[in-house]
Amino acid sequence: MPRISELQDHAGNQGSRCRAFFPDGQPRQQRRVPLEERIVFSGNLFQYQEDNKKWRNRFSLVPHNYGLVLYENKVAYERQVPPRAIINSAGYRILTSVDQYLELVGNSLPGTTSKSGNTPILKCPTQFPLILWHPFARHYYFCMMTEAEQDKWQAVLQDCVRHCNNGIPEDSKVEGPAFTDAIRMYRQSKELYGTWEMLCGNEVQILSNLVMEELGPELKAELAPRLRGKPQERQRQWIQISDAVYRMVYEQAEARFQGVLSKLQLARPAMEAVIRTDMDQIITSKEHLASKIRAFILPKAEVCVRNHVQPYIPSILEALMVPTSQGFTEVRDVFFKEVTDMNLNVINEGGLDKLGEYMEKLSQLAYHPLKMQSCYQKMEPLRLDGLQQRFDVSSTSVFKQRAQIHMREQMDNAVYTFETLLHQELGKGPTREELCKSIQRILERVLKKYDYDSSSVRKRFFREALLQITIPFLLKKLAPTCKSELPRFQELIFEDFARFLLVENTYEEVVLQTVMKDILQAVKEAAVQRKHNLFRDSMVMHSSDPNLHLLAEGAPIDWGEEYGGSGGDGGDGSSSPGAPEAATLSEKRRRAKQVMSVVQDEEAGLPFQAGSEPPSPASPDSVAELRGLLSQDLRAESPPPDSPLLNGDPAQESPLPVAAPKASSPPASPVQHLLPGKAVDLEPPKPSDQETGEQVSSPGGCPAIHTTTEDGAGMQTEF
Repeated sequence: MPRISELQDHAGNQGSRCRAFFPDGQPRQQRRVPLEERIVFSGNLFQYQEDNKKWRNRFSLVPHNYGLVLYENKVAYERQVPPRAIINSAGYRILTSVDQYLELVGNSLPGTTSKSGNTPILKCPTQFPLILWHPFARHYYFCMMTEAEQDKWQAVLQDCVRHCNNGIPEDSKVEGPAFTDAIRMYRQSKELYGTWEMLCGNEVQILSNLVMEELGPELKAELAPRLRGKPQERQRQWIQISDAVYRMVYEQAEARFQGVLSKLQLARPAMEAVIRTDMDQIITSKEHLASKIRAFILPKAEVCVRNHVQPYIPSILEALMVPTSQGFTEVRDVFFKEVTDMNLNVINEGGLDKLGEYMEKLSQLAYHPLKMQSCYQKMEPLRLDGLQQRFDVSSTSVFKQRAQIHMREQMDNAVYTFETLLHQELGKGPTREELCKSIQRILERVLKKYDYDSSSVRKRFFREALLQITIPFLLKKLAPTCKSELPRFQELIFEDFARFLLVENTYEEVVLQTVMKDILQAVKEAAVQRKHNLFRDSMVMHSSDPNLHLLAEGAPIDWGEEYGGSGGDGGDGSSSPGAPEAATLSEKRRRAKQVMSVVQDEEAGLPFQAGSEPPSPASPDSVAELRGLLSQDLRAESPPPDSPLLNGDPAQESPLPVAAPKASSPPASPVQHLLPGKAVDLEPPKPSDQETGEQVSSPGGCPAIHTTTEDGAGMQTEF
């Protein structure tokens, strides 16, 4: 069992390591606090209470830090009564079947498989359960009344897991990589290579998972024979024991980790002074050490790469590229559809009067779990059949979640750039028809920028994923012949520099260099393939407006405040911006935003959507169907501008995957129905030969990769 102090010492020894494989110099428009004072989702859940074994209705909400908060009821929330529980969902799996849950529970404690006819550990009152399962911590049981509610909450909770798993902030350029490298190298010292599913959450959670990974089997072997009762009762006892031990480990890890951080902060000034003074000698010593290790390692590593890695890189890359490209294409289509629908509604409902309301909703598009679900689902088919066992990849979930986080980032960047450009355009006081043209022109600019940015992000994701798969495999292959020889290189390091230069780090860098050329070449060749719509690194998109990154970042735009829509105050609607009680109204507006969640804001739907027509009783389920309806409209007589296209469809509660646009003749813009005499085209522009210097297929894909997460509750707590 690893001692926490041992892990922390190992992490401290790695503190000088900072390696950026692929620095990305592409400037991007990003908002700093995307969900400030926002609630992502809120609603009622039936929760199983383990103390009295009864189901109770709970008012639940997901705040901006994605920690699921459970209140006794909505009245308790409004009265600011402390919540009953705050759940940090890092490391959890979401199950929608009691049978699936019982199988996992049965596997966790050998010899407790329930016989047929016995009472199971859990009975759900409906057919639509949602269970949060963790290998070490306690489990949470919920159920819904309808399948639509189950789908909605599943999308929301998956967003929570995805966000909380990504718990180490990216703005930590040294500490974050040093910590994850320390964990990885500690596991490698125990002969555990490959990906690790429990490398998720914040640092304390990761340390706790690492301790429990080794402590769990020991506890199970010692305590399992002592448990008494029926199989389901022994399972319940083991879950409670595991959760209690996990909490104890977490508390100790948190206290000691904070102590180590304090010591590092105190020691940092002295270390930085030494580094600044002796930087030249440190670099020279590092290069000398690397040259000696390279001479010893390189011949063996090159043979290993040539025989065991190089033949499989194209297969790995292809398996990663197909779902990832589809996901980024879906992000592009969802963004295009939302802006197009907003443009239709602004035109039909009087221009600027409704702009604030619709822009307020559009600004949260990237954080809308239901609308983004079709994008995230494109990554679910990712498989590494055959390759997964060969390269010791325990699960592909780490790559799925990473790509999904990049999708969300790229969507938010596109929305934010659109907001900024539109806000500048509105300063010119456009008319309604001018506003329509401006929105279309800005949309085209943003889509071109998205094509380029997403290509860069996607290629970086492929490189990092290939490294994450192949490097541990190479280290494992080389360990029997190389690792025992590493201590003799320690004498090449001056004692004064031993804190900054580590032999094992240099060894891994040499191994990385042996496979880097093949990875870069494979991604470069993939960029030429038309089906993935990747731009070559040397390509300049002359018409993509490279000066977009020069837009100044000002205060967040409050669309409801500036343009009079009610969407800005979350439905409060009882106050005006110039009221004298500014502080009181600000607090009231903040509370209103909390009560009205991002998802619930959208449940009313947009009254005018592209492709809708009055007699249609149901809404189209994909962009392809929407455009198909538009094509039908072209053959019919165009309605007069004053008669809006009605659509009484409610917003879809569980959106279906959106089909990629067809490459054949693009349908006419829906705005042409509104303004017949105007040549306005809202078909999303695809990369052209003139822009890219190569032929690109129309239904191209787009890319993605890591979101800085705000640390939540640290660990689930029960009040």
